[in-house]
Amino acid sequence: MEEEKKRNLRFIIIVFAFLGVLALTLGLVFGLKNFDDDKNEVNVTNETRNNEEDVEIVNSYDNTEELSKKFPVINNVTILDNIEKKIQNRLLTGFENWNRGFKAWKKWGDILYTNASIYNVNGVHMTLAQYQKSMDVTLKRYKIELGQFHNMVINGDYTAIFYDQYQGEQRTPGTVMEFVRFKDYGEELGTRVVVGWGGTKGSSFDSMRIYQDDQQRMIQDEQINLLLHYQIPTTGTLREKYPILYPVEYLDNVQANKYIDIILEGFDKWNTNMTAYIEWIDQRYTMNATSSGLKENEKDRNMTTYKEAIIKLNQTYDIKKLYFDNILIRNEWAALHYRYRRVNRTDNTPYVGDRMQFLKFREDNGNYKIEASYIK
Repeated sequence: MEEEKKRNLRFIIIVFAFLGVLALTLGLVFGLKNFDDDKNEVNVTNETRNNEEDVEIVNSYDNTEELSKKFPVINNVTILDNIEKKIQNRLLTGFENWNRGFKAWKKWGDILYTNASIYNVNGVHMTLAQYQKSMDVTLKRYKIELGQFHNMVINGDYTAIFYDQYQGEQRTPGTVMEFVRFKDYGEELGTRVVVGWGGTKGSSFDSMRIYQDDQQRMIQDEQINLLLHYQIPTTGTLREKYPILYPVEYLDNVQANKYIDIILEGFDKWNTNMTAYIEWIDQRYTMNATSSGLKENEKDRNMTTYKEAIIKLNQTYDIKKLYFDNILIRNEWAALHYRYRRVNRTDNTPYVGDRMQFLKFREDNGNYKIEASYIK
């Protein structure tokens, strides 16, 4: 038992070591760096902004109410009157500037990000310059318009968003999930992105890596290899078995801990076997609960069709849920970002990726149960 704990501790240490190397190599932060020279860091970016074409953008902390009408949040939750209000404004302002076209969004990016910001686009680690280049290429091929939010869950300096997106001249609808960490640099520099995860690792992962340099690709390959060989502890509490790499403080710790206990229990039941997981669903989901999003074209399903879908999935793949990047919780909503490993049962081909999920809880006779699940 002790040897297993040591082995898994070594894995976590190695993971953070590689993240540290990535930060040093790229001059990035990955959420772990203290900004001792904020002005210099941002001023370098401001030089770029001075060379931008004179395009009109929105940049005010006083227009949140106005923008909220244009980009409403369907499932509103409590937002505290501190950095959370500033994050809310930056998200809404970002949507407005994105919809004004690439040049406006790029100019806005010089305000929203710093030279040290990193964005993970469909799982690919990118610098700000790489991120902007990839979006320039993408938006020249497709028109992408951002719409209303389904969710905006903010815990301190972390946020998770789930929103509508329309692509092409036909405005083909879709949805996107993102997790973002912000930092408040004070009145002069404002609230800016430290690190973000836009979408999850998927079919576009390899094609998006053309924007990385060789060193970035090598380091990310090492991280993927570590996930391929990651061993879930067989003993200890569920919080020890399924750690949260970037924990946050919650508005209601009692409620949040109950949600987390249910979520971790579900992870463990899934990893045990499908029979145990189905029993957990029957216990932890409401009778009329819905689930959607395993594929882009899948709509809300009841628990019967959901169970049929995951049983079929389990016949094709052996999937293990590994650990969390984040669990954000506010009111009745929980937003999850976690890592998983999948092995094809036919040819043993391995794959590692991440998933984002929003869960809606409600109290049922003194117990909390899940009444809706949305996953990417």
